[in-house]
Amino acid sequence: MRLVTYRAHPAAAARLGALVDEQVVDLATLGAAAGVALPDDMLAFIDLGPHAVRVASELVKEHAGRWPLASALPLANVRLLAPIPRPRKNIFGIGLNYVEHVAESSRTLDTAKDLPKQPVIFSKPPTTVIGPGEAIAHNARLTQQLDWEVELAVVMGTRASRVTKEAALSHVFGYSVMIDVSARDCRRAGQWIYSKGQDTYGPFGPCIVTADEIPDPHGLNLWLTVNGQMKQSSNTRHLLFDVAYLIADISAGISLEPGDIIATGTPEGVGAGRTPQEWLWPGDVVEAGVEGIGTLRHPVVAV
Repeated sequence: MRLVTYRAHPAAAARLGALVDEQVVDLATLGAAAGVALPDDMLAFIDLGPHAVRVASELVKEHAGRWPLASALPLANVRLLAPIPRPRKNIFGIGLNYVEHVAESSRTLDTAKDLPKQPVIFSKPPTTVIGPGEAIAHNARLTQQLDWEVELAVVMGTRASRVTKEAALSHVFGYSVMIDVSARDCRRAGQWIYSKGQDTYGPFGPCIVTADEIPDPHGLNLWLTVNGQMKQSSNTRHLLFDVAYLIADISAGISLEPGDIIATGTPEGVGAGRTPQEWLWPGDVVEAGVEGIGTLRHPVVAV
């Protein structure tokens, strides 16, 4: 399933939906019509575990094209939010996780030229998250080096503590797209959280594709453009540490819980790695996508 969080109109509450053929099907309403209790919130749905995905998927298939009254709206008539508008915890970010990005970062960002022997982990606060179409803030008082990074995002489905690499993917709920926005000139003594953790620096969405739809996340094309010009184009097969490795590594010391998000790293092509360097400025438009999931589009605005 392709799951979204949406508003039917500006004053409406956020609700959980399934994206089906350019329509958003409200899962709680669909469930009620079928006598099945389903939540109207993404995190509550994730908390129910794999059984909820199976039940909801079966209901969607059973009623496809014959939606109960008031259970489906045209996608064009709703506003999509970030699939998880307010994560419970900081997002786990992974730095330097594509070989070519390691090389470009060592040239311009004072990082080591050698490949990391372990995942480089940082975090982005929940307040970084914005949904499809929302503006990325450019605060000229804080940065003159606003940069882009497209990433595959992993959403956890069940608790993972000290799991093996072989079992890791069984804990995944689904996959999404994230743009890891970075203010390169806001790094502090090697610490990245202020550079990557400012408000609006975590565009996320447009949906979560459940893991049963993507059994292998290691063959997905991902790309990013600025003002229509291609800046990044690669494939998740080039991840230095793959998704299973990341889950096993993080969970060795930090429990991963339902709804936790891992942004798995970005390929080469970031602004800091270009000659001359390129940055985002008010008026720019960033688009990014991951194959089989969807596309994000965000304007950059001055604040």
